[in-house]
Amino acid sequence: MTVKMDDIARLANVSKSAVSLALNGKDGVSQETRDKIFEVVNKYGYKPLRKNTKNTEKTITSINFLVIKASGLVSGNYRSLPFFDSLISSLSEKVSENGGSLKIITTDSESLSQTLDEIKKDQSNGTIVLGTDLNAAQAELINQKLNSVIFVDTYFDELTADFVTMDNYQGALLAGKYIINKGYKDIGYFASDKIISNFTERRRGFRDALKSAHIKIKNNHFYSVSPTELNPKGLDIEDIINKGLPQVIFCEDDYIAIRLIKAAQQKSIKVPKQLAVIGFDDIYESSLISPELTTIHVPVDQMAEQALFQLRRSLFTSNWFPQKTLVSTQLIKRDSI
Repeated sequence: MTVKMDDIARLANVSKSAVSLALNGKDGVSQETRDKIFEVVNKYGYKPLRKNTKNTEKTITSINFLVIKASGLVSGNYRSLPFFDSLISSLSEKVSENGGSLKIITTDSESLSQTLDEIKKDQSNGTIVLGTDLNAAQAELINQKLNSVIFVDTYFDELTADFVTMDNYQGALLAGKYIINKGYKDIGYFASDKIISNFTERRRGFRDALKSAHIKIKNNHFYSVSPTELNPKGLDIEDIINKGLPQVIFCEDDYIAIRLIKAAQQKSIKVPKQLAVIGFDDIYESSLISPELTTIHVPVDQMAEQALFQLRRSLFTSNWFPQKTLVSTQLIKRDSI
Protein backbone atom coordinates (compact mmCIF):
# COMPACT_ATOMS: atom_id res chain seq x y z
CA MET A 1 0.00 0.00 0.00
CA THR A 2 1.32 3.44 -0.94
CA VAL A 3 1.13 5.71 2.10
CA LYS A 4 0.24 9.34 1.43
CA MET A 5 0.45 12.46 3.55
CA ASP A 6 -3.29 12.17 4.30
CA ASP A 7 -2.65 8.71 5.76
CA ILE A 8 0.23 9.94 7.92
CA ALA A 9 -1.98 12.72 9.34
CA ARG A 10 -4.79 10.27 10.09
CA LEU A 11 -2.55 7.62 11.67
CA ALA A 12 -0.72 10.19 13.81
CA ASN A 13 -3.98 11.99 14.65
CA VAL A 14 -2.62 15.37 13.56
CA SER A 15 -3.39 17.86 10.79
CA LYS A 16 -1.97 17.62 7.27
CA SER A 17 -0.20 20.94 7.73
CA ALA A 18 1.53 19.58 10.86
CA VAL A 19 2.79 16.60 8.82
CA SER A 20 4.01 18.91 6.06
CA LEU A 21 5.84 21.17 8.52
CA ALA A 22 7.49 18.21 10.26
CA LEU A 23 8.61 16.54 7.02
CA ASN A 24 10.08 19.81 5.74
CA GLY A 25 11.84 20.61 9.01
CA LYS A 26 9.79 23.74 9.63
CA ASP A 27 8.81 25.39 12.90
CA GLY A 28 5.20 25.34 14.05
CA VAL A 29 4.90 21.85 15.57
CA SER A 30 5.99 20.65 18.99
CA GLN A 31 8.75 18.08 19.42
CA GLU A 32 6.16 15.63 20.76
CA THR A 33 4.04 16.00 17.62
CA ARG A 34 7.12 15.79 15.40
CA ASP A 35 8.20 12.53 17.08
CA LYS A 36 4.71 11.07 16.71
CA ILE A 37 4.69 11.91 12.98
CA PHE A 38 8.10 10.37 12.31
CA GLU A 39 7.16 7.27 14.27
CA VAL A 40 4.33 6.72 11.77
CA VAL A 41 6.58 7.69 8.83
CA ASN A 42 9.19 5.12 9.82
CA LYS A 43 6.65 2.40 10.60
CA TYR A 44 4.91 2.62 7.21
CA GLY A 45 7.91 3.57 5.10
CA TYR A 46 6.47 6.82 3.78
CA LYS A 47 8.37 8.26 0.82
CA PRO A 48 7.56 11.81 -0.36
CA LEU A 49 6.40 11.90 -3.96
CA ARG A 50 9.00 13.55 -6.14
CA LYS A 51 8.03 14.67 -9.59
CA ASN A 52 10.32 14.28 -12.56
CA THR A 53 12.25 17.54 -12.73
CA LYS A 54 13.84 16.81 -16.10
CA ASN A 55 12.09 19.66 -17.84
CA THR A 56 12.96 23.17 -18.89
CA GLU A 57 10.36 24.91 -16.74
CA LYS A 58 11.85 27.17 -14.12
CA THR A 59 11.00 26.45 -10.51
CA ILE A 60 10.65 28.66 -7.46
CA THR A 61 13.04 27.78 -4.65
CA SER A 62 11.08 29.58 -1.95
CA ILE A 63 7.50 30.85 -1.75
CA ASN A 64 6.01 33.15 0.85
CA PHE A 65 2.55 32.30 2.15
CA LEU A 66 1.21 35.50 3.69
CA VAL A 67 -1.56 35.28 6.28
CA ILE A 68 -3.23 38.39 7.67
CA LYS A 69 -5.07 37.59 10.88
CA ALA A 70 -8.31 39.42 11.51
CA SER A 71 -11.52 39.12 13.52
CA GLY A 72 -13.18 36.99 10.83
CA LEU A 73 -12.28 33.43 9.88
CA VAL A 74 -8.50 33.90 9.84
CA SER A 75 -8.05 34.30 13.58
CA GLY A 76 -5.60 32.79 16.05
CA ASN A 77 -6.67 29.18 15.43
CA TYR A 78 -7.28 29.44 11.67
CA ARG A 79 -5.07 26.43 10.91
CA SER A 80 -7.43 24.18 12.85
CA LEU A 81 -10.09 24.80 10.19
CA PRO A 82 -10.13 22.08 7.49
CA PHE A 83 -10.02 24.37 4.44
CA PHE A 84 -6.96 26.30 5.60
CA ASP A 85 -5.19 23.16 6.80
CA SER A 86 -5.76 21.43 3.46
CA LEU A 87 -4.67 24.49 1.46
CA ILE A 88 -1.42 25.00 3.39
CA SER A 89 -0.48 21.31 3.35
CA SER A 90 -1.29 21.01 -0.37
CA LEU A 91 0.81 24.07 -1.24
CA SER A 92 3.68 22.87 0.95
CA GLU A 93 3.62 19.40 -0.56
CA LYS A 94 3.52 20.66 -4.15
CA VAL A 95 6.34 23.15 -3.55
CA SER A 96 8.55 20.57 -1.82
CA GLU A 97 8.00 18.10 -4.69
CA ASN A 98 10.01 20.52 -6.84
CA GLY A 99 12.72 21.07 -4.25
CA GLY A 100 11.33 24.33 -2.89
CA SER A 101 9.96 25.43 0.46
CA LEU A 102 6.89 27.28 1.68
CA LYS A 103 7.57 30.07 4.19
CA ILE A 104 4.49 30.99 6.24
CA ILE A 105 4.45 34.66 7.24
CA THR A 106 1.75 35.71 9.69
CA THR A 107 0.87 39.32 10.43
CA ASP A 108 -2.11 41.49 11.36
CA SER A 109 -3.77 44.51 9.78
CA GLU A 110 -1.79 47.02 11.84
CA SER A 111 1.57 45.48 10.90
CA LEU A 112 0.74 44.68 7.27
CA SER A 113 2.62 47.57 5.65
CA GLN A 114 5.78 46.87 7.63
CA THR A 115 5.55 43.14 6.83
CA LEU A 116 5.23 43.90 3.12
CA ASP A 117 8.37 46.05 3.26
CA GLU A 118 10.25 43.08 4.76
CA ILE A 119 8.96 40.71 2.07
CA LYS A 120 9.84 43.22 -0.65
CA LYS A 121 13.53 43.03 0.25
CA ASP A 122 13.69 39.64 -1.47
CA GLN A 123 11.66 39.97 -4.66
CA SER A 124 13.09 36.69 -6.01
CA ASN A 125 10.43 35.00 -3.88
CA GLY A 126 6.84 34.93 -5.05
CA THR A 127 4.04 35.43 -2.54
CA ILE A 128 0.70 33.66 -2.17
CA VAL A 129 -1.72 35.61 0.00
CA LEU A 130 -4.52 33.98 1.98
CA GLY A 131 -7.18 36.55 1.15
CA THR A 132 -10.19 35.15 3.03
CA ASP A 133 -10.71 38.17 5.31
CA LEU A 134 -8.99 40.82 3.20
CA ASN A 135 -10.80 43.97 2.19
CA ALA A 136 -10.22 45.69 -1.16
CA ALA A 137 -7.92 48.37 0.30
CA GLN A 138 -5.63 45.77 1.90
CA ALA A 139 -5.51 43.72 -1.30
CA GLU A 140 -4.64 46.83 -3.32
CA LEU A 141 -1.82 47.73 -0.89
CA ILE A 142 -0.35 44.22 -1.16
CA ASN A 143 -0.62 44.26 -4.94
CA GLN A 144 1.13 47.63 -5.15
CA LYS A 145 4.02 46.71 -2.88
CA LEU A 146 4.78 43.18 -4.15
CA ASN A 147 5.75 42.38 -7.74
CA SER A 148 4.68 38.74 -7.91
CA VAL A 149 1.65 38.00 -5.76
CA ILE A 150 -1.33 35.64 -6.02
CA PHE A 151 -4.45 36.07 -3.90
CA VAL A 152 -6.14 32.81 -2.86
CA ASP A 153 -9.67 32.41 -1.49
CA THR A 154 -10.89 35.89 -2.40
CA TYR A 155 -11.78 37.96 -5.45
CA PHE A 156 -12.15 41.67 -6.20
CA ASP A 157 -13.62 42.77 -9.52
CA GLU A 158 -12.01 46.20 -9.40
CA LEU A 159 -8.43 45.05 -8.75
CA THR A 160 -6.08 44.07 -11.57
CA ALA A 161 -4.24 41.18 -9.94
CA ASP A 162 -3.88 37.40 -9.92
CA PHE A 163 -6.66 35.57 -8.05
CA VAL A 164 -7.49 31.92 -7.48
CA THR A 165 -10.64 31.06 -5.60
CA MET A 166 -13.55 28.64 -5.57
CA ASP A 167 -16.65 29.56 -7.56
CA ASN A 168 -18.83 30.28 -4.55
CA TYR A 169 -21.70 31.58 -6.67
CA GLN A 170 -21.77 28.45 -8.84
CA GLY A 171 -21.62 26.13 -5.83
CA ALA A 172 -24.53 27.78 -4.04
CA LEU A 173 -26.47 27.90 -7.30
CA LEU A 174 -25.97 24.11 -7.58
CA ALA A 175 -27.24 23.64 -4.04
CA GLY A 176 -30.29 25.81 -4.62
CA LYS A 177 -31.25 24.05 -7.85
CA TYR A 178 -30.82 20.65 -6.22
CA ILE A 179 -33.19 21.67 -3.41
CA ILE A 180 -35.75 22.92 -5.91
CA ASN A 181 -35.48 19.77 -8.03
CA LYS A 182 -36.15 17.71 -4.90
CA GLY A 183 -39.50 19.49 -4.65
CA TYR A 184 -38.86 21.68 -1.61
CA LYS A 185 -40.63 25.04 -1.48
CA ASP A 186 -40.47 26.05 2.20
CA ILE A 187 -36.74 26.82 2.37
CA GLY A 188 -34.53 28.25 5.13
CA TYR A 189 -31.07 29.82 4.98
CA PHE A 190 -28.36 29.71 7.66
CA ALA A 191 -25.83 32.50 7.11
CA SER A 192 -22.45 33.13 8.69
CA ASP A 193 -22.33 36.02 11.14
CA LYS A 194 -18.93 36.86 9.60
CA ILE A 195 -19.31 38.85 6.38
CA ILE A 196 -16.67 37.89 3.79
CA SER A 197 -16.79 37.79 -0.01
CA ASN A 198 -17.09 33.98 -0.11
CA PHE A 199 -20.30 33.97 1.91
CA THR A 200 -21.68 36.98 0.03
CA GLU A 201 -21.25 35.13 -3.27
CA ARG A 202 -22.84 31.98 -1.86
CA ARG A 203 -25.82 34.02 -0.75
CA ARG A 204 -26.13 35.58 -4.21
CA GLY A 205 -25.93 32.22 -6.00
CA PHE A 206 -28.50 30.57 -3.74
CA ARG A 207 -30.96 33.43 -4.06
CA ASP A 208 -30.61 33.42 -7.85
CA ALA A 209 -31.41 29.69 -7.89
CA LEU A 210 -34.57 30.30 -5.85
CA LYS A 211 -35.48 33.33 -7.94
CA SER A 212 -35.52 31.20 -11.08
CA ALA A 213 -38.24 29.09 -9.43
CA HIS A 214 -40.09 32.14 -8.05
CA ILE A 215 -39.34 31.11 -4.45
CA LYS A 216 -38.39 33.53 -1.70
CA ILE A 217 -36.93 32.83 1.73
CA LYS A 218 -39.27 34.07 4.45
CA ASN A 219 -37.78 36.53 6.94
CA ASN A 220 -38.39 34.13 9.83
CA HIS A 221 -36.48 31.41 7.97
CA PHE A 222 -33.24 33.40 7.66
CA TYR A 223 -30.78 32.72 10.50
CA SER A 224 -27.14 33.50 11.32
CA VAL A 225 -24.48 31.93 13.54
CA SER A 226 -20.69 31.56 13.85
CA PRO A 227 -19.24 29.65 10.84
CA THR A 228 -16.38 27.97 12.71
CA GLU A 229 -17.98 26.07 15.60
CA LEU A 230 -19.02 22.40 15.61
CA ASN A 231 -20.64 22.33 19.05
CA PRO A 232 -24.43 22.76 18.76
CA LYS A 233 -24.41 24.94 21.86
CA GLY A 234 -25.10 28.53 20.84
CA LEU A 235 -27.29 27.57 17.89
CA ASP A 236 -30.82 28.47 19.01
CA ILE A 237 -32.79 25.51 17.68
CA GLU A 238 -35.72 26.44 19.94
CA ASP A 239 -36.04 29.78 18.15
CA ILE A 240 -36.00 28.04 14.77
CA ILE A 241 -38.73 25.64 15.90
CA ASN A 242 -40.84 28.43 17.37
CA LYS A 243 -40.65 30.42 14.14
CA GLY A 244 -41.90 27.41 12.19
CA LEU A 245 -39.50 24.77 10.97
CA PRO A 246 -38.86 24.97 7.19
CA GLN A 247 -38.62 21.81 5.09
CA VAL A 248 -34.94 22.32 4.27
CA ILE A 249 -32.13 24.68 5.29
CA PHE A 250 -29.07 25.60 3.23
CA CYS A 251 -26.05 26.45 5.38
CA GLU A 252 -23.22 28.68 4.18
CA ASP A 253 -20.62 26.19 5.39
CA ASP A 254 -20.41 22.65 6.75
CA TYR A 255 -19.66 23.74 10.30
CA ILE A 256 -23.04 25.46 10.49
CA ALA A 257 -24.75 22.47 8.85
CA ILE A 258 -23.20 19.96 11.26
CA ARG A 259 -24.16 22.08 14.27
CA LEU A 260 -27.69 22.33 12.93
CA ILE A 261 -28.02 18.56 12.50
CA LYS A 262 -26.69 17.92 16.01
CA ALA A 263 -29.00 20.54 17.53
CA ALA A 264 -32.02 19.17 15.63
CA GLN A 265 -31.30 15.62 16.77
CA GLN A 266 -31.05 16.76 20.39
CA LYS A 267 -34.67 17.94 19.99
CA SER A 268 -35.67 14.61 18.35
CA ILE A 269 -36.11 16.27 14.93
CA LYS A 270 -35.47 13.64 12.28
CA VAL A 271 -33.05 14.58 9.49
CA PRO A 272 -33.96 14.62 6.62
CA LYS A 273 -37.56 13.50 7.19
CA GLN A 274 -38.58 16.51 9.28
CA LEU A 275 -35.72 18.83 8.35
CA ALA A 276 -33.37 18.43 5.39
CA VAL A 277 -29.92 20.08 5.56
CA ILE A 278 -27.29 20.93 2.96
CA GLY A 279 -23.85 22.48 3.57
CA PHE A 280 -20.87 23.89 1.68
CA ASP A 281 -17.12 22.95 1.68
CA ASP A 282 -17.21 19.12 2.03
CA ILE A 283 -14.99 19.02 5.12
CA TYR A 284 -13.91 15.63 6.47
CA GLU A 285 -16.46 15.71 9.31
CA SER A 286 -19.35 15.98 6.82
CA SER A 287 -18.93 12.28 5.99
CA LEU A 288 -18.70 11.24 9.66
CA ILE A 289 -21.95 12.71 10.94
CA SER A 290 -25.17 10.68 10.74
CA PRO A 291 -26.87 11.17 8.43
CA GLU A 292 -23.92 12.07 6.21
CA LEU A 293 -24.10 15.65 4.99
CA THR A 294 -25.03 16.61 1.45
CA THR A 295 -22.66 19.43 0.58
CA ILE A 296 -20.65 21.30 -2.06
CA HIS A 297 -17.13 19.99 -2.65
CA VAL A 298 -14.30 22.53 -3.00
CA PRO A 299 -11.24 21.21 -4.95
CA VAL A 300 -8.54 22.61 -2.66
CA ASP A 301 -5.67 20.72 -4.34
CA GLN A 302 -6.62 22.16 -7.72
CA MET A 303 -6.75 25.66 -6.24
CA ALA A 304 -3.23 25.17 -4.84
CA GLU A 305 -1.96 23.84 -8.18
CA GLN A 306 -3.49 26.77 -10.07
CA ALA A 307 -2.05 29.32 -7.62
CA LEU A 308 1.44 27.89 -8.12
CA PHE A 309 0.98 27.85 -11.90
CA GLN A 310 0.01 31.52 -11.95
CA LEU A 311 2.84 32.42 -9.58
CA ARG A 312 5.42 30.74 -11.82
CA ARG A 313 4.04 32.54 -14.85
CA SER A 314 4.03 35.86 -13.00
CA LEU A 315 7.68 35.41 -12.03
CA PHE A 316 9.09 33.97 -15.25
CA THR A 317 6.89 35.29 -18.08
CA SER A 318 7.70 38.80 -19.28
CA ASN A 319 4.31 39.47 -20.87
CA TRP A 320 2.13 37.87 -18.17
CA PHE A 321 -1.25 39.49 -17.64
CA PRO A 322 -2.99 38.99 -14.29
CA GLN A 323 -5.46 36.12 -14.35
CA LYS A 324 -8.61 35.74 -12.24
CA THR A 325 -9.42 32.06 -11.84
CA LEU A 326 -12.65 30.61 -10.45
CA VAL A 327 -12.36 26.88 -9.74
CA SER A 328 -15.70 25.11 -10.12
CA THR A 329 -17.29 23.19 -7.26
CA GLN A 330 -19.24 19.92 -7.20
CA LEU A 331 -22.44 18.80 -5.50
CA ILE A 332 -21.87 15.79 -3.20
CA LYS A 333 -25.14 13.93 -2.66
CA ARG A 334 -25.41 12.18 0.69
CA ASP A 335 -28.24 11.44 3.13
CA SER A 336 -29.12 14.73 4.84
CA ILE A 337 -31.55 15.75 2.07
